[in-house]
Formats: sequence, C-alpha cells, structure tokens
Amino acid sequence: MTPAELALRRYAVQGLVNEAGRMALDYFGKQDSLGVTMKGAQDWLTVADGAVEDFLRQRLAVLFPSDAVIGEEGGGQASDAVWIIDPIDGTANFARGDRNWCISIGFLLNRVPTIGIVAAPALNEFYVAQRGEGVTLNGRPISVSGADDLKRAYVELGWSTRVPFEHYLAVLQRGQAAGCSMKRSGSGTLGLCHVANGRTDAYAELHINAWDVAAGIVIAGEAGASINDFFAGEGISKGNPILCSTPALAAQLREITGIS
Repeated sequence: MTPAELALRRYAVQGLVNEAGRMALDYFGKQDSLGVTMKGAQDWLTVADGAVEDFLRQRLAVLFPSDAVIGEEGGGQASDAVWIIDPIDGTANFARGDRNWCISIGFLLNRVPTIGIVAAPALNEFYVAQRGEGVTLNGRPISVSGADDLKRAYVELGWSTRVPFEHYLAVLQRGQAAGCSMKRSGSGTLGLCHVANGRTDAYAELHINAWDVAAGIVIAGEAGASINDFFAGEGISKGNPILCSTPALAAQLREITGIS
C-alpha cells in the first residue's frame, strides 16, 4: 500500500469517526432510550453500539471495499488490510452517564497497527495517529510523561472477567507494594490514550480484545510508549494481555504484571 493510500484512509476515516462521535453523543444525551442490555457479567450493550458500528461498516464498505472489517458487535475476519472497530469503548460508563467513553477504529496493514483514530466526544477529545507520522490530540502533538520512578508512577490496571480475579488482585498488590498509584477508569482504549498524553504512566490488562487496543496501540506508540507485541499469535481473533508504559518503567512493570 502506498503512502498516499494510507494518508487517504487516515483523512477519510477521521471524518467518519467525527460523524460517528456526533451520533454517539446524541444517544448519550438520551439515557432513557439507550436500550441497555447485558451480553454477560459486566458486559454492557446499548443501541448506540450497534448503530455506530453499522454506520462505520457501511461507510468503510463504500470507501474501501477491498479492506476487511472486524467489529466488536458484528465480528469479521482479518486480512492483510483490516479495520478493527469498537463502536463504544467504555459502554458501562456510557450507559451510566459517565463521560469516559470513546469510539475507536484502528487499521492493521499486514498485521502491523498502522492507523489509530479515537474520538471521545463527551470529553471533546480527538486522537489521530499513523505509524511513523506522529500523533495528535485535537490537532496538537502529544507524548508520554517520561516517568521513570515507580514510586511516583500513576498506573491504570484494567479488569476482565476472562481472567481469574485472583490474578488481577495479585498484580494490583504487587503494583501497590512497588509504590505505584493504581487506578481503573473503565475504557481500555482511553487507558492507552492517557498514557500517550501523559495523564498516566502505564496501562496494563491481563486480557483484552483487539478492538479495545487496535487504535490505542498506534496512538501510544507514536507518543513514545513501550508496548508489548499484542498482535502476536491469535491476538486479532482471541485477544492478548496488553502492557503500555513509558520506556523507563517497562522492565519493572513486566515483572509486576507478568506481561512480556
């Protein structure tokens, strides 16, 4: 794929995600009509999830018909050029009126995360990144915090029902014992974005799905973060652990989390 073809995808999908953000924000403002259901324990679903994903799928099919699409709600199969969509990441927050949610779309070329676009419309934030081309938040370049001391580090630890709670608790305990300040905010995508913009120093989760990180990996990587090889093995189809941090904290956090 030529640089021009990649640039076309980045610019075109920025417009789509902006439009999808307005759609999602309209749903967010009408809490009584969200049609909230549960796919499983703490696995929330609203009508906005389906509507946003359907919109993005339809537009991508027109603009880039040869590209594959994988979505959280509609599934799909990977190819050499694939878009991976999370229509609402942080759905539990979204359904409860918490503004910490986003729309995430990442593009993988030959299994390499290449374009990442994230809109958090309730926070008025828009992230755009392309591999080798840098990253911006609302049009301005961002970078990781540069933190190098665990005793001053602010670390977010995501939680998943797919991993025994004891494993999560053990990581939390080791992190706090090492002096980290630990948090959880309910959106893996924004967790990676917040490492990218320096609000936190690391994000880790013992299992997370591809749609939660496909865009954020590009965003955080272009901001200077150290990130494990999430898409190794069956990462696209079955997910993997994720560890994203400032470079100076990476080795210590690999020991704390067990994520390599």
